[in-house]
Order: sequence, then C-alpha cells, then structure tokens
Amino acid sequence: MKNFQIIRALSSKSAVSSIAKENSAMFIAGGTNLVDLMKKNVVAPDKLIDINGVDLKKIEFLTGKVSIGALAKNSQVAEDKVIKEKYPLLALALAAGASQQIRHMASVGGNMLQRTRCSYFYNTDMPCNKRVPKSGCGAIGGSNRMHAIFGASDSCIAVHPSDMCIALAALEATVLVEGPKGKREIKFTDFHRLPGNTPEKDNTLLEKEIITSIEIPTNNFTKNIHYLKVRDRSSYAFALVSVAVGLDIQNNTIQDARLAMGGVAHKPWRLTEAEEFLKGKTVSEATFKKAADLAMKGARSYGDNDFKLTLGPNAITEALTIAASK
Repeated sequence: MKNFQIIRALSSKSAVSSIAKENSAMFIAGGTNLVDLMKKNVVAPDKLIDINGVDLKKIEFLTGKVSIGALAKNSQVAEDKVIKEKYPLLALALAAGASQQIRHMASVGGNMLQRTRCSYFYNTDMPCNKRVPKSGCGAIGGSNRMHAIFGASDSCIAVHPSDMCIALAALEATVLVEGPKGKREIKFTDFHRLPGNTPEKDNTLLEKEIITSIEIPTNNFTKNIHYLKVRDRSSYAFALVSVAVGLDIQNNTIQDARLAMGGVAHKPWRLTEAEEFLKGKTVSEATFKKAADLAMKGARSYGDNDFKLTLGPNAITEALTIAASK
C-alpha cells in the first residue's frame, strides 16, 4: 500500500469542498471495503477524507417515510426497533450481510458504494475492464461461478455484492446526495448502473458527490416479507442468488408485490414483470412458479454459473412461499 494523507471533514459541505480540491482523493467511513482495495492496490488514493465526524448517522421517522443517514452503521439500522417493525425487509437483508463485526463498522452509504468481489477485479495481474478499462474481462471464458445472469455485457459480467441494496431496491428507496453543484435526489433503482461499455462506473454519482441519506416511503410490507440468501456457507459469504420479497396479502389475494434479486446482476435486479403478474392473484404454488418463470426471462449464463438458471427460479418460488406463509 502506498503512503497517503488523511484529513477529517466535520460537515457534508466541508467534505465536498475538500474532495473538490483534490485529483486523487476518496471519502472513507467504515473502510470495510476501501481498505481492502487499497491493500490490493486496486485503488491508490493520495488522500483520504474521513467523514465519520459528519452528522449523518441519524435514523429519523418522518411523515410518510424514514430517513437514514449515510453514516448510520449497518448494525444500527438492522437492530433499530422501529425499522424492524415498519421496514422488516431491510432489517432482514442487513442481518444477512457480512459478519457482526463488519456490520458494526460498515456504513449505509459505504454498503451502497462497495465494489464487486469478482476475483479478476481484485487481482491486478489479471485483465479487468472495471479496474483497467479496455483491458478485457477475465471472467468471460474464465472462472465465473459467482457472476451475472442478467444485464451483463461483453465488457463485464460482475455482480453487485450488497444484501442491503436488494431490499432498498424492492422498497423503492430514494438516495439523497450533495456535491459541488448542490443537492439532488436519485431513485434507488437508478443509482447503480449496468456495465454496458463503461463497467468502471458502478453508479450514477457525479464527480465529487457524497451520499447524505436514503429515504424509504411508508409501505404495507410489514408482515408477508422474506429475504432469502443462498450462499456457500451460512455466514460471512456473498450470495450466489438472493431474493427480497414483500407481499401485501388480503383475504388470500395479493394486493401488491415487490421483488428484487441479488447475486445475479451488476446492480440490484428488480423483477417488475413478476410483480405486476402477482397483483390480484390468489396465493398458490402455481402462481409463485409462474412469477418465477417470468422473472427469469432474458437470463443468460456463462459456464460455471449455469446452475443459477435453475437456482434462480427455485429461490424466487421459495422466498414467495415463505413470505406468504407468515
């Protein structure tokens, strides 16, 4: 790891002002991903701007929504009594991520910005268009068991690793950011990008912008919800496939539905066609299997991850069944 300087910002305005002056600087909060990237020389900033002193840690329950500061710890949100009551899908997804120690360190904003865990991205001796544009994608034709089956391109088949983000996509969160040009809001489903021809760009943040908070609207997904994470071991492992489900069921009829998948795309993968199909349908195994089939339209595997074409619909059906049974 090369030498670097560190400075501390005490407000979002000073953080933005500080990074705007630097050509090679990055924000650091919990550092649970960034420090690993620096150790591997995947990124090598000259300066780190420590934003832990910025007042962005609050969880505020407002009329019609909850506001969660970008520096709130994953464990703080997951264990909040009101979050567990009113937004239980988010609490479940957070609890499924990483380890307890990492959840105590990792921030909500950092979770959103974490990089892929593709082994080619982390190995600087291997080609990776995300790390070095136009160098090639080693995973295509290489080891790709963990990789995408939706939304990939000839430039990149990496997946987004977050569990929390899958729930936030399903819950239609909004991201609030601040930068040199002022403040703006981004729909959560528009925040992360598909790789296309520019896989080095993970999200739609503009240069020098900082996430200040996320907002989640009030919803009826408080009972019939489930977060299913299929992984190689029961803790501290990234998803092969994950499914976030929220159902609003009245008299055995689905009034509303939210579905999103993780471990399958470069961004949280919202299953809108399956959601629309479920609305107005009676709860049944046949209904859930049909929804799962619709959700898998357009899926493509790359060899080692062929199993995801079977695991995906099975996981969706199981997650829907568990959610409906609560």
